[in-house]
Amino acid sequence: MPVHSDTDSNGEASSRPSSTASGSRREPPGPDGYPILGSAHRIIREPLDFLEELHSYGDVVRYQIVGNTATALFHPEHVQRVLVEEPQSFERYLFADQGFDFAPEGILFNDGEQWANQRQRMQPAFTVDRIRSYTETMAEYAEEIADAWEPGEEIVLNTAFSRLTLRILTKALFDIELEPGEDDAVTRAAQLINEQSNSRSVMGLLPRWLPTPRNRRYRRTMEAYRDRVDTLIETRRRENVSASNPGDDLLSLLLHQSGTDGYQLSEDEIRDNLITFTFAGHETTSLVLTYTFLTLTQHADVRTRLEEELEEVLGGRAPSFEDVTRLEYTDRVLREVMRLYPPAYIIFRKPTSDVTIGGYEIPEGSVLSLPQYQIHRDARFYDEPEAFRPDRWREEIDDTRPEYAYFPFGGGARHCIGMRFAMLELTVVLATLWQRFDVELCSDPEPELEPGATLQPAKDVRVRLRER
Repeated sequence: MPVHSDTDSNGEASSRPSSTASGSRREPPGPDGYPILGSAHRIIREPLDFLEELHSYGDVVRYQIVGNTATALFHPEHVQRVLVEEPQSFERYLFADQGFDFAPEGILFNDGEQWANQRQRMQPAFTVDRIRSYTETMAEYAEEIADAWEPGEEIVLNTAFSRLTLRILTKALFDIELEPGEDDAVTRAAQLINEQSNSRSVMGLLPRWLPTPRNRRYRRTMEAYRDRVDTLIETRRRENVSASNPGDDLLSLLLHQSGTDGYQLSEDEIRDNLITFTFAGHETTSLVLTYTFLTLTQHADVRTRLEEELEEVLGGRAPSFEDVTRLEYTDRVLREVMRLYPPAYIIFRKPTSDVTIGGYEIPEGSVLSLPQYQIHRDARFYDEPEAFRPDRWREEIDDTRPEYAYFPFGGGARHCIGMRFAMLELTVVLATLWQRFDVELCSDPEPELEPGATLQPAKDVRVRLRER
């Protein structure tokens, strides 16, 4: 294909397609990078800035990373095509060698019939009635942490919220009460999963099978994580055998429910789904809460409106399921936080055959990236995209945007199965804690972000509590 070469601000050659005959297929534009490495050095040094740089080439952009050809899609219409309109043409893509497939038989990582069977068996745990039943547990555990906090105390938010959301998840979905210290295996594994997949780490680009100290530590930690999950499974099996009726929590559904086709989940599928939910189900929610408190410390006007709504609707009591729909401004605050800080900040797919997107040819088996982080900050769809403005989620404004200009929970048939659970938990925890405490930020108001398996703050977010 005829191209002309430019040089970007980092000294890399960049290619942009020249004019071609009408109807001809073209390779997307993008930075050429360096031999073998491609643009790996940019991803390691400044991954989020690199997304912005890629977007400057257009809505369909090619890049190279350690021998892999990748294409980033930056327009909501392209995202909708991949996730909703033609999902059968785009499979999950896993960087397996780098440890992204920490639960390969779980619902997050599989495709096709296996995914459909698992989703069908889990869905009863996420109906509206079941979600409603989790509200009391969420409020109770949020009240417990508030009772344990002391005015004047300094709290590491990301740690506190990680433990809280893990306790809520294991009790609500698995009917398991975690005792102090029992969450250590999960929290250590979550930390290692993020380290292993940290795009800013050179070591993260090395294959997982290499016997590096980091890889050995990862294997040991994941073995402890799996052992802990196996213990939970065996305990529940014994309880259900002795009970007249097995429970209707998610773990019991995984252990006992079979479909009309007689399909039963394997031991690996059961274990990997517990690993998936205990990691993804608490990690993402804890991050949104952390970023919400961080952001609220810097926006007095938003705090005032939030507090007025909480006083009007709740008056100091714990929120019920019915209250949540009335907390409209609270919902806008959370949506705006997830726009700016989507915990799942990028989605990967691969085309099952050669496809043409936006007039550009994308080869079969290549990496497709759908970066929520960058699309959520696109000035075409958001006025002042870097500003924190919850009122942009008023219904009359929200309706003017393309649907997939915002997709913190993914989209299509594979959208996050726990989306309603997560939104309920976020609302209940925020409403409960913010009625009890105001907070003063003690750490960096604009922490550096580290993209790993999720979008993490590079350093702890610390606040000092002030009782209301």
